[in-house]
Amino acid sequence: MSDRTEQLRTALEEITAAQKTVACGVAVRDFETGFEFSHHGDRVFHAASTIKVAILLALMKLVDERQLQLTAPLHVRNRFLSAVDATPYRLDSSSDGFPQLYRSVGRTAKIADLAESMITSSSNLATNLLLDFIGNERAAEILRDAGVKGVHLRRGVADDKAFDAGLNNETTAQGLVELFAVLRGDFLSRKSRDHVIHILLQQRFTSMIPAGLPSHATVAHKTGEISTACHDAGIVYVPEREPYIVAILTEVEPEKNGRRETVAKISEAVFRAVTGKAAAK
Repeated sequence: MSDRTEQLRTALEEITAAQKTVACGVAVRDFETGFEFSHHGDRVFHAASTIKVAILLALMKLVDERQLQLTAPLHVRNRFLSAVDATPYRLDSSSDGFPQLYRSVGRTAKIADLAESMITSSSNLATNLLLDFIGNERAAEILRDAGVKGVHLRRGVADDKAFDAGLNNETTAQGLVELFAVLRGDFLSRKSRDHVIHILLQQRFTSMIPAGLPSHATVAHKTGEISTACHDAGIVYVPEREPYIVAILTEVEPEKNGRRETVAKISEAVFRAVTGKAAAK
């Protein structure tokens, strides 16, 4: 075990112990030095909204295959079928990151706009509309074709009946690193790849990975939170070096304070290990 691997592992253990985190999975891949790191990287967590990156990948692959166009309109509705028994359910606008979209129910929205809202504002309504349009099986098949292991797309979001039955979207930290590596690789066309990264760079929720980085760093990322989980994963760009990918997954006590700060501290520790520099603001 290298010194920086050991130092990073020790730092993570100290951070999570101080915050009384129930569980933590971290994975890192640095394209500058080849450094890779895993701390419980194969532990399975509820994916929360990080699963939306998998849906974005599937969407853009279908664009590349000319099976859909981003400019095409999609009917906006708030009625979905549970993955458990196909009973209908609706989403609550008050718990959605982009409640404005609910005003468009009964009208249409461009697929491109829905994709952006799904990522940048974490819109649950946009997510379920896109997943219904693509088809869960087709989206999962594209994930497999991309060689992404450890990310399991099983249903739309906010399907409470499925949640109660234990049918959830799940991921590992290593799986999310693989997913972001695919987004940066050759699985998608250059145009689609650039579009995906552009969307991820517009992320509105920046209190986790970005908060632990110096001001000159930028992050193409996606967060995910439910009552017992707080995650962030993405590609970190620092001037004058190749980027690195980091996935930070945490399981916490319900509604525990300081959960995002914990992820930010882990992000800072990862930055220090990868670059050898302090994350001076």
